[in-house]
Amino acid sequence: MSQPSSPALRCPLCGGTEFQREESRQDSRWGMTSHRMTLMVCRQCRYVLHFYDRHSIFDID
Repeated sequence: MSQPSSPALRCPLCGGTEFQREESRQDSRWGMTSHRMTLMVCRQCRYVLHFYDRHSIFDID
């Protein structure tokens, strides 16, 4: 049984589908923890989508 394919990533601002992938790390306020994020930068309008732990604010379910 094959797994369903993931929906194509689309920029919520301009609708672009081409992205530049970047890696980011952000320390907590007091430096006790560090959060690694994947940033997807829209090549058309430069809007940045933030993904943390393979999820983003655009995940509805």
